[in-house]
Amino acid sequence: MTILLAGCGDLGTETGLRFAAAGHRVVGWRRSPDKLPAEIEGAATDLSTAELPRVPEDTTAVVIAVAADASTEEAYRNAYVNGVTHVLDALERDRVAPDRVLFVSSTAVYGDAGGRWIDESTTPDPAGFSGRVMREAEELLLKRLDGTRTAPVVLRLGGIYGPGRTRLIDQVRTGAAVIPDQPRYTNRIHRDDAAGAIVHLLTMPDALRPVYLGVDSDPAELGDVLRFLAAELGLDVPPPGSLGDARGGNKRCSNALLRGTGFSYKYPSFREGYRDILAGVGVRHP
Repeated sequence: MTILLAGCGDLGTETGLRFAAAGHRVVGWRRSPDKLPAEIEGAATDLSTAELPRVPEDTTAVVIAVAADASTEEAYRNAYVNGVTHVLDALERDRVAPDRVLFVSSTAVYGDAGGRWIDESTTPDPAGFSGRVMREAEELLLKRLDGTRTAPVVLRLGGIYGPGRTRLIDQVRTGAAVIPDQPRYTNRIHRDDAAGAIVHLLTMPDALRPVYLGVDSDPAELGDVLRFLAAELGLDVPPPGSLGDARGGNKRCSNALLRGTGFSYKYPSFREGYRDILAGVGVRHP
């Protein structure tokens, strides 16, 4: 297989290394391709512009894994809506029809569900611009590939944590963390499991559903996560407090559909994942 990674940061690089280890050719598009490991063929690319490199004619699958460079609606639109548009335009321009195109989205498209369980059948109801823009990019992908030989798939990831992604750990260490005074469910996935899920969905022989939730098996209350981290670090439990408008809303995301495809998690809950991070397992790719 030839895999095109449109956007090749930390998650894209980890995904590419896994494809390469399985013997596939991997091409990575990013603004600074010199930072990519030798296993990935880098090409200097700004996905927010229409001037993209030639798509390898034997491309089997495409992963669109972009990230906004600022927390503004304009930056999100540049990254996600324009990124998807320009990648699909490049495929049409070069008359390349891969088997599958996977867009890395976010559970932010669901907004706040008041702690209820949600899954792929739940109607998206984004609360902020990030979820709205992500949803627009999803719909763009699904509409443009409808009726073509290329299967679109959207992978809605929870909060990614992993090597170098230590926001909660840092908050506990510095004393900035607070235990929410109201239950607040959180959904996360370790970077390595997110990469593994992408590889799995693009290589499994069965037909794909259009949308999958990429979260671990434990949508835990934030307070439980913070208590666990404090115990692992040998620190006092953070004090109670108000979160205000917390990131990610309050919902419990089910990964039953993804697990039903045969995907197996290395880190089924935050406990295994954070223990490895604290032990220094893994590296964050530049």
